[in-house]
Amino acid sequence: MRAVGLVTEYNPFHNGHIYHIEQARKITNADVVVAVMSGNFTQRGEPTILDKWQRTQSALQNGVDLVVELPVFMAVQPAHRFAAGALELLNDLQVSDVVFGAEHPLWDFAKFVEAEKHFSQRGFEKFNATYATQFNQQLRSLTGHSLTDPNDILAFSYYKANLENRYSIRLHPINRLGSQYYDQTIKGTIASASAIREAVSKHETIDQVVPEQTVDPLEKIKSLPGWEQLYPLLRNFLIQTPLEHLQQIYQMAEGLEHRYREAAERELTFSGFIRRVKTKRYTYSRLLRVCLYTVMEITNDQVSQASAHPYLHVLGFNEQGREYLHQIKKSVQYPLLTKISQSEHDGLVNLDYRAGKLYQMFTGVEQDVKHAPVILKKTN
Repeated sequence: MRAVGLVTEYNPFHNGHIYHIEQARKITNADVVVAVMSGNFTQRGEPTILDKWQRTQSALQNGVDLVVELPVFMAVQPAHRFAAGALELLNDLQVSDVVFGAEHPLWDFAKFVEAEKHFSQRGFEKFNATYATQFNQQLRSLTGHSLTDPNDILAFSYYKANLENRYSIRLHPINRLGSQYYDQTIKGTIASASAIREAVSKHETIDQVVPEQTVDPLEKIKSLPGWEQLYPLLRNFLIQTPLEHLQQIYQMAEGLEHRYREAAERELTFSGFIRRVKTKRYTYSRLLRVCLYTVMEITNDQVSQASAHPYLHVLGFNEQGREYLHQIKKSVQYPLLTKISQSEHDGLVNLDYRAGKLYQMFTGVEQDVKHAPVILKKTN
């Protein structure tokens, strides 16, 4: 059986994702669609609108055959680490192809990867500009192009990870349909996830842009999970924890611990806190990720240890996905997990277990321990 891989968040699952799945099958003629999906927190460090089990259910009901979790130490990362982690798992899952959306699918992303090798380190010495800004200044000078759109940045990162790790995965960028990534309004039958989340927050109609299996759980949401609800935990930790301990938090670099402590002492709301912390040096995404690392007390050592021991946590499958798992289970390199035991959540999957417990504050639903995969059976 030949498998095509998708890297997803499904936050939430919508009609654009159905198009993505259909195109992946059409382009590759694959027998199985394997989705590596972020758990309960997104790349930006925000809680997902629905939990990973609900999103897995929607994916399986709309064309995906197998869903595997992208662990939090890979998922809540800047684009290059997010993409590298996803390809690492997909490579172990033995997919032959990966299909992904891009704003400019005809660009030669491999050429951009080659151009990066000729960047000057002196081009990254400005502290009044983000890394992305300085990166694009050098890329534009060498290629005439800039990577400013989110999916183009991920496309570049997939090509870079594939080349650097010498995977034999064939990469297929396809054009995004309908709304752009950050669009906040719904037009037509394909809308951005951002626009759908905005509509849900306002209790507006979303039937035309999401499959019927997604409508019901979204309509039951009374308020979107977000950082305002988590801020009391974050604020208390930042105020109470000694600075030398804050310095050990993953990505808490270049004196950020001082800015975070000062902002927490002054601001009673998360919106006020994040505005006070923001500088030209850091993107909001970077700062949100550090917020999650902080409230979860994730340290540099913990991320290093977790990164050295990847695993494949199966969230769900249909009969085709089950058959594919049976085909590859003896040849995968990483542990293949279908249920999280007490010993595993204390060890191998500890960071995901902690992320699940944090997300449980929004739903009251256990996210990991003894949770069986979602199994979609054939209906007559």
